Amino acid sequence: MPMLLIKGFYDVKGTQPDGDTVAFTAADPTEWDLVGGGPGRAVEHSVTGRAKLRLDAIDALETHYGAHRVHQPLTFAHAARDELLSWIGFTEVQREDENVLATTPATVPGFVLTRGTDIHGRCIALAGRGAPPGDSGREIDVDAALLRTTLNHHLLTVGLTYPTFYRSLFTSLRAEMATTAEQAREAGRGLWPSDVTLSGVKVSGLSSLTDDAVLLPKLFRRLVDYLNLGTMPLTCFPAYLAGVGDRYSVLSTGERCVGLHHVVETTNGTTVRMTHPAEDLLFEDA
Repeated sequence: MPMLLIKGFYDVKGTQPDGDTVAFTAADPTEWDLVGGGPGRAVEHSVTGRAKLRLDAIDALETHYGAHRVHQPLTFAHAARDELLSWIGFTEVQREDENVLATTPATVPGFVLTRGTDIHGRCIALAGRGAPPGDSGREIDVDAALLRTTLNHHLLTVGLTYPTFYRSLFTSLRAEMATTAEQAREAGRGLWPSDVTLSGVKVSGLSSLTDDAVLLPKLFRRLVDYLNLGTMPLTCFPAYLAGVGDRYSVLSTGERCVGLHHVVETTNGTTVRMTHPAEDLLFEDA
């Protein structure tokens, strides 16, 4: 799979990294202009080349979602964030709430492999550390062996993130990530022993999601947005999901769907569960 390689360094002071988002500064800021993303989808970056990475193919529990900055269970949300920073090479991180005040070292060399951006101007990337495996500003072939050296793969291996796939990721790389997530789940690593995505979460209010339920972040976000609408009963949640209109395919059946109501089940007006594991869904690019 050809992907653009950009050399640079990680510098997280003054940012709020989480388990799937981190700041990265390109050594040559003009190389961000090489990242494809369609009209109006350029990588947003500072004059010094600092941009935000959205790690491809994974989704970590939320540390501060939405206008009200709600979170998922912080034991695992913070574990993913801390593992991300440790893997990159930061040995000490001083913070106030979610804000990073200082790190040791101040920066860490690394590289990103990318094919585009998201709607927020973040670079969707595989993140690497140390010396890059090729020339910066050029495309290189990314195979499963190179994928296994990335932060994205590592976070799935230790069981601290969910697999979340979009069509821009080639099939061979997606298969490697799916297998890695399945192995972590079967081994009971990280968040997996606490995961209730398939078994179901009893939704008694927002606190039942923020404090207790370990579940797929995409489902968490949809539930939070729905609950913030007011006092509608949970029985209306499928209709809400149909209206949101997430577009995806179910890999095991080949079915193409619009709306998560096709793979989300509500029972007794209190419990919500997904009927397919995360790695069985392939979303249209965001």
